Amino acid sequence: MQLVINTHGSFLKKQNNCFLVKVDDKVFEVSEKKVDSILITTSATITTDAIKFAVENNIDIVFLDNFGDPYGRIWHSKLGSTTYIRRRQLEISEEPEGFRLAKGWIEQKIDSQILFLKDLKKNRPEQKDELDDYISGMEDMKAQLEALEGTLDEMRGKIMGLEGMASRHYFEALSYLLPDKWKFNGRSRNPAKDEFNCLLNYGYGVLYSRVEKACIIAGLDPYVGFNHTDDYNKKSFVFDLIEMYRIHIDRTVFNLFSKKQVSDSFFDEIPKGMTLNKEGKAVLIQAVNETFDKEISYRGRNIKIGNTIQFDCHRIANSLIGK
Repeated sequence: MQLVINTHGSFLKKQNNCFLVKVDDKVFEVSEKKVDSILITTSATITTDAIKFAVENNIDIVFLDNFGDPYGRIWHSKLGSTTYIRRRQLEISEEPEGFRLAKGWIEQKIDSQILFLKDLKKNRPEQKDELDDYISGMEDMKAQLEALEGTLDEMRGKIMGLEGMASRHYFEALSYLLPDKWKFNGRSRNPAKDEFNCLLNYGYGVLYSRVEKACIIAGLDPYVGFNHTDDYNKKSFVFDLIEMYRIHIDRTVFNLFSKKQVSDSFFDEIPKGMTLNKEGKAVLIQAVNETFDKEISYRGRNIKIGNTIQFDCHRIANSLIGK
C-alpha cells in the first residue's frame, strides 16, 4: 500500500517498529511490511527516525505538489544494480536495439488505448460508429509507426508525432463518451482546464513516482532517455517508460466518471485553471491503489498491475546487458 499524508499539520514518526501517524485527534500505527511508499501531499511533520526507518526498509518518501507532480524523494543512496546497466543504457540509445525499444514502448501505449476504446464500445452500441472512426484513425497511426525504419535520431520526431496524433484521437473519443457536464477539449496540463484532466494529471503524477522508483531499483538511469531527449534535470527515461502505464490511470479516472463517483466538491478554482483538493485526492488515490492491486495475466503468470512496472524495468535492464 501507499501511505498517503494529505491532511495539513499531520505528524509522522517511528514507534515500536511501525509508522505512527497523528492527524488532528486521530492516531494510528502502520506496519512497515504493509507500506511500499509514503506520499506526502501537504504541509506535514516527519521525524528523522521515521525517515531512517523508511530508508532501512526500502520505502521511498515522495513529496507531491498541488498538481500531483513529485518535487522531491527520500531514498537510499544505493544504485540498485551494476553501473554497467547505466553505461549500456547510454550506448544502446544510439544502436538499432534502442530504436526498437523506443518505438515498441509507444506501440504498446497505442495498443492499450485502442483496446480500452474497444472495451468501452462493447457496452455502447449507440456510439459504435463514432468510436469505430476514432479507433480506425488510431490503428492507422500505429501502422505508420510500425513501418518506421532508421535510427532513433532520425525517427524520434516521427515517433513522437504519430504518438501525439493517436493521443488526440483517443482523448477526443473519451470526451465524446462522457456526459455533457464533464466533456473536455483535449489535454490540458498544469493547471488543468477541466475536471477530467485535473484527475488525470494528478494520477499521472502518482504513477510517475512509481515508475521512477522501479527504474532506480532495476539500476536504470532515470535521466538517460530514448524518445524524450536529454535536458537539464529532466528524468527523460521515466517519461519514456511511463507511456506504457498511463492506460491504468486513464481507465481508473474514466471509471470514476462513468460510475458517477466524481463531485464538483473535488476541485478548487485557481488562476487559469483548477486543482484537485484533499477530498478529490483521497478518492483518486484510493481508486489508483485499487487498480494497481488488481491481478492481470503477465507473461504467463498472474501478478498485480502495480508489480508489472518493476518486472518490466528489470527485464529492460537485463536486456541491456545481454541477459
